[in-house]
Amino acid sequence: MRGFAVRQHPKGKGAAYAKDWVAVEEPLEIQVQFRRGDLLVTRSVSVTMRTPGADEALAAGFLYTEGLVHEASGILGIDLQPGRGESILVRLRDAVEMKRLDRNFYTASSCGVCGKASLDAIGMNRAVTLPGGEVLWTPEMLWGLPNRIREAQPAFAATGGLHAAALVEAGRISNLSEDVGRHNAVDKAIGARLLSALPDFSRALLFVSGRAGFELVQKAIMAGIPGLAAVGAPSSLAVDLARRHGLTLIGFLRDQRFNLYAGFERMEGGLDGPS
Repeated sequence: MRGFAVRQHPKGKGAAYAKDWVAVEEPLEIQVQFRRGDLLVTRSVSVTMRTPGADEALAAGFLYTEGLVHEASGILGIDLQPGRGESILVRLRDAVEMKRLDRNFYTASSCGVCGKASLDAIGMNRAVTLPGGEVLWTPEMLWGLPNRIREAQPAFAATGGLHAAALVEAGRISNLSEDVGRHNAVDKAIGARLLSALPDFSRALLFVSGRAGFELVQKAIMAGIPGLAAVGAPSSLAVDLARRHGLTLIGFLRDQRFNLYAGFERMEGGLDGPS
């Protein structure tokens, strides 16, 4: 966060000056390095506008949800690049197909899909089978999540300008992340779990503070997360993708209500879904 002097206009009292905290937004270049035979290859794969902090988790989560890394052991190390400004280098165990690195991964903070070079670049980059449809969540567990997560967002409380993402298992919130970009917050949450001692997503619910766009559903599926819950609305493409891959998709989670769009079998009382 940063403090700036701002001009306020209280109603009927003229102008006044006060300090306001705003969320920081800065670019981060993500590079990968791997060996191809005797050759050490270093390539830039993304420049993303993000809120600084948890950059290692952001890089790991981005590579994992984009299919460039398939498991935690595929990352040998993550190093900040001294003298290169805002740049981070991820050393990979396995070589990456060069054509996969030719996709344009520049992303603004608002969208993780907008910067991709063509519609051909939007899709699942590896075969993913989500865990089976056992009951994992109850309405009572979901209802309290927005307030509990809001209370754990110190940066949002100060700025009002950050998205949140977190993993929830058996009602326990973990890997809570904040960022100006909703896709970055998701990558940070997923990356933090991937880099942890127990990188298991099989019973996790991904909570996001905004709407459930296609790119967030895609990231959840790519990580092997069986469910996604959003405070806002899903898009039609997000619903289609969730149903195609068997993801439980929850939208409008607020005020002790929610809509269930896909993956009905994992929700207590979810019945069988529409015919």
